Amino acid sequence: MNMVTYIYIFVKFISFIILIKNFYRFVMEIRNIKTFVRLAEIQNFSKVAQQTGYSQSAITIQIKQLEEELGAKLFERIGKRVKLTEAGQRLIPHTLEILNSVKKAEAAVHETGTCSGKLRIGTCESYLISVLPPIIEEFSDRFPGAQISTHTASVSDLFDMLRQNDVDILYFLDEKVYSPEWIKVDERPERIYFVASSKSRLAGKVQIPVQELLKEPLYLTEKSISYRYAMEQALAAKGIELRPFLETGNTDVITSFLLKNKGVSFLPEYVVRDYVNENRLTILNADCPQITMWSQLVYHKNKYVTPLMEQFLKLMTG
Repeated sequence: MNMVTYIYIFVKFISFIILIKNFYRFVMEIRNIKTFVRLAEIQNFSKVAQQTGYSQSAITIQIKQLEEELGAKLFERIGKRVKLTEAGQRLIPHTLEILNSVKKAEAAVHETGTCSGKLRIGTCESYLISVLPPIIEEFSDRFPGAQISTHTASVSDLFDMLRQNDVDILYFLDEKVYSPEWIKVDERPERIYFVASSKSRLAGKVQIPVQELLKEPLYLTEKSISYRYAMEQALAAKGIELRPFLETGNTDVITSFLLKNKGVSFLPEYVVRDYVNENRLTILNADCPQITMWSQLVYHKNKYVTPLMEQFLKLMTG
């Protein structure tokens, strides 16, 4: 082997070492950016450490490295919580763009076009029962590598879960909610009706007085449900109080009683649509205020949108 060959091999080796160092630095910087985004979402060092598997001191070092690299303080400590500085707030959209680009590059390299990973959906129980099953089924057919978990709670608790990064997406029913904290992907009106069995004595009647409706056993969702609260407030203004025979968060339980002609209820149209189409339940023509709520699909503004999450949002809004 002559000298030229030795020099050529040496140059190639040095180039390889430089490439490895640059790649390692790139990986470290991406890791630090991911940690920064997660901390911006959760605002708590210990919780980020639990979720990422790093120690709390490692999280602190990663943020410090990023701050030194950028020459700016990104977080302010407030007790056990942290808050983005103005510089951190300006950085967030750029880091999300970087992470999205990295994910797209990874997908292009692997070439499969498939998505995998975990997706956590926060929702209300009626959506989980009546709306989401066929959507989740279709999504699992398209992306068999996905791992979906659903979490039901009141709307206020769902938003707390979103703030704490315990869920990725919220799909809920409520009055229109707007906040600079959320990215709203979709909203659609949902009519709420008094319903009963098609065999009910009230079926087919016109302008049924509320007092007449309330002579029947009343099956209602829990008080924390937005549409029940709206109806209670509207009727309270007329001096009418709702006194349910049964309260439950499970709309399947309510419809089972209605199908047996055991009383009336006040439910979203999507809960009873199939039964109405089958002429097993009927929407009552009640003389009372019309209540409309809104189905809303949101995620946190600081949330990194994974390819899996992006595909689910597309399916929900398609």
